[in-house]
Amino acid sequence: MVATTQTFAARLSSVVAGSGSMLCLGLDPDGMTDAAAAERQCRRLLDAALDSVCAVKPNLAFFEQFGSAGYAVLERLRAAVPDDRLLILDGKRGDMANTTSAYARALFDVLGADAITVNALLGADSMAPFLGRPGRGVFVLARTSNPGAADFLEAPAGSDGHPLYQQIVAAATAWDPGGAIGFVVGATAPEAVGEVRRLAPCAPLLLPGVGAQGGSLEDAVAAALDAEGGGAIISVSRGIAAAPQGATTAAREYRDRIAAVRSAR
Repeated sequence: MVATTQTFAARLSSVVAGSGSMLCLGLDPDGMTDAAAAERQCRRLLDAALDSVCAVKPNLAFFEQFGSAGYAVLERLRAAVPDDRLLILDGKRGDMANTTSAYARALFDVLGADAITVNALLGADSMAPFLGRPGRGVFVLARTSNPGAADFLEAPAGSDGHPLYQQIVAAATAWDPGGAIGFVVGATAPEAVGEVRRLAPCAPLLLPGVGAQGGSLEDAVAAALDAEGGGAIISVSRGIAAAPQGATTAAREYRDRIAAVRSAR
C-alpha cells in the first residue's frame, strides 16, 4: 500500500494501463486443511498469475477460518503483492458506524487493502468510516453473482418499483466523495452489469462470476466498460486455480480475452 493523492478510480486506471490487464486473481483457498496449506496454494497462484493481473483479491473467510495463523497469512500475502498491483480484500463488511470504523482500521490500516467489498444496507452512516482514506476503494455489493441474488437484490423496492440493486447504486453514488465507491456486479447477470454502468457511468466495477460460476466474460466486460474503455476489474478464482491448462496459461488467456473485448469497442 502506497500513500497517494489520487482517487481510487484514478489509481485503478493507472494500474490497468501499467499492467495491461483488467483481470483480478481471486484467492479462495477452499478445502485447505490448515493455514499453511492455504498459503502454499496462494503463493503458487501468485507466482503463476501475477504478471497477467492488475489486482489480487483474497476472500477473507478462507483465511479467518484458521484464526491467528490465517490472519498471519493475510499479512504475508499483503507483502507479496507489489505496489503496481491492487490488493482487494473481499469480506463484504457492513455494520453500525462504530463497528465499521474498526473494520476500516483492520482492512485498510492493518492489512493494507487498496480496496474492500462492503454491504451498504445499513445506510449512509455505516458507509462513512470506509470513505475517509484517500486513494482507497470501496466496492458496494449491488447485484451479486450467486443464484440467490435474485431473491432480494432484483426484487422491486420502494415506491418507484425499481430493483433493490439499482436503488443501492443510486444511493451509494450520492455518498461518494469522488472516485472512491465502486460496485460488485456478477458477471452471471450481464444485463444488471449494463444497468449499473448506466446508473454509475464513472464508477469502478468489480465483476465476479466468470469461470466456475458460468458467467460470460465477453458479455460482462462489454457491459461493464466505461466511456474510456476501462473502469472494470474481472475477478477469476477457480477458473485460474483449477484450470487444466495450468494457472499461468489460464490467467494469460483470461487477460487476452478481456483485452480483445476492449479492442473491439
